[in-house]
Amino acid sequence: MSSTHKVDTSSFAHPTCMPIAIWLGIMAVLVAMMVVIGGVTRLTGSGLSMVEWRPLMGFLPPLSEAEWRRVFGLYQSSPEYLEINLDMDLSGFKTIFFWEYVHRVWGRLLGLAFGLPLLFFWVRGMIPSAFKPVLFSLLILGGIQGVIGWWMVTSGLVDNPAVSQYRLATHLGVALLIYGLLVWTSLSASAGQALRPHGQGLATLLLVVATIIAGAFVAGMDAGLLYNEYPLMGETLVPVEYGEKGLADAFENPASAQFHHRWIAVLAVLSVCGLWMRARRSAQAALRGHLMVGLVVCQFVLGITTLLLGVPVWAGALHQLGAVLLLGAVIATLHALGQTSA
Repeated sequence: MSSTHKVDTSSFAHPTCMPIAIWLGIMAVLVAMMVVIGGVTRLTGSGLSMVEWRPLMGFLPPLSEAEWRRVFGLYQSSPEYLEINLDMDLSGFKTIFFWEYVHRVWGRLLGLAFGLPLLFFWVRGMIPSAFKPVLFSLLILGGIQGVIGWWMVTSGLVDNPAVSQYRLATHLGVALLIYGLLVWTSLSASAGQALRPHGQGLATLLLVVATIIAGAFVAGMDAGLLYNEYPLMGETLVPVEYGEKGLADAFENPASAQFHHRWIAVLAVLSVCGLWMRARRSAQAALRGHLMVGLVVCQFVLGITTLLLGVPVWAGALHQLGAVLLLGAVIATLHALGQTSA
């Protein structure tokens, strides 16, 4: 490895880095839970139940019967109620309201769990200079993510009672970026900085991310309810609808979206296995590599199971959790390999 690829880890040799590593690790877990909650919200059809955005007052749910009737009245004016849930009563509304409320409140709690310790560590001078840009970027990204979430919801409040798959994929993509930065920075704080992923490692990371984003397009168009068989889609590997939407086919044709998600996942599995072969030769990365390859096998099997069962909520939620855990394991393996090469 040439000297141009060396990294200076001296700025990370700081006695207060471990508290920061623990804090960021906890934040990564909380973000992973947020992604799963978002998946459950989507799977239970709860995402459009709250038709107003109250960034400051949204911590409290309706506390009186009058307030419940007010928010239900707002929902009754939405396309989802008028076109899908016209027979829903207040009791049914409370059920779908729950998961969207939890999703939004969890987002606010994430902001506090990140912002307050960041302020404490910063004021106490406990943050090494090498961490400050990424921590500040995470703070900004968290705020942007809240805006993106509402932007996503509004796409289903106008004419079509469904959120835009493009906005859903954007929302999930930013969540993955935040999660990945938290995992990488936490590992750097506890073990020292590593080389950034490149070559095969970077390709594997991008394939895993691409698989998850492709899954967002599947979820956004309810494409998992089509072709509940594997590996064929109907009588062939390629669905008969493939290509019907022209240049936008991959993003607007449900059958094509599912087809791409399937086969990008296969490429991701093969790439992860290749990275595992590399990691198992490193004493520092071997354990993480074993965890990574175990997770990718479980995730692939779970994905097929979810499809064959017609996407029940429990399986879809586990599949979403598996995606996040796999991404974290890939990042952790790449970090260990980056330290070995540094």
